[in-house]
Amino acid sequence: MSGHSKWSTIKHKKAVTDARRGKLFTKLSKEIIVAAKQGGGDPDMNFRLRMAIQIAKDNNMPADNIDRAVKKGAGGAGDGDIMAEITYEGYGPGGVGIMLETLTDNKNRTVSDIRSTLSKAGGNMASSGSVAWQFEQKGVIVVDVSDSEPDDLAMIAIDAGADDFETYDDTLHIYSEPTNLEGIRTTLTDNAAAVSSTELSMIPNNTVMLDSKKAVQTLRLLETLEDLDDVQKVYSNADFPEDALQNFKGD
Repeated sequence: MSGHSKWSTIKHKKAVTDARRGKLFTKLSKEIIVAAKQGGGDPDMNFRLRMAIQIAKDNNMPADNIDRAVKKGAGGAGDGDIMAEITYEGYGPGGVGIMLETLTDNKNRTVSDIRSTLSKAGGNMASSGSVAWQFEQKGVIVVDVSDSEPDDLAMIAIDAGADDFETYDDTLHIYSEPTNLEGIRTTLTDNAAAVSSTELSMIPNNTVMLDSKKAVQTLRLLETLEDLDDVQKVYSNADFPEDALQNFKGD
């Protein structure tokens, strides 16, 4: 799991420009719209919508934006009518597996963008199922522990139903079954934990440690893939040496 915690921590700590934040808000809005379209606009009755709203709040998305997206999806018209949810799989430098969750209104454009991005980085598309079997869906909660004791919070999370945890760079990553995610978050916030993100994620069963050169190439590839308009989430089974992470931070 360490590759996941390193990548997600570095990704969130890199400087976020207004342009990139705007792109993130667009992606979060798309997820809220589709969630509300499929399961209705009441978060109490729609787990996916509840999670989408929580993720949006974690990323400081304005409440007005969230409300507009919910109403747009629940209203039965607009983007939710034409968006297709498709998961693509591929390989990156060093043969690491990559999964991409997309929301798209143009499959041909999405495939072309992903294939081109992978190819430029020395990777390639993979057939359906060839990468996915290496991953398992988990709930992931990230807690800022720079001013607190991570082991104490980890034990609180375990008692609340968490399966595992790890720390990286002043953050505590807590893993659970999806059904336990909300209860664990509530318990942590009740204990004054500084929860920075909560999400459902695809976690690799095993990771591949890359050498420094391929690690930097892979980190840049993952970032480029996440920046594609149709890509919602990117997962990989890569793990990265510390020197590569430091180089990536400085980019």
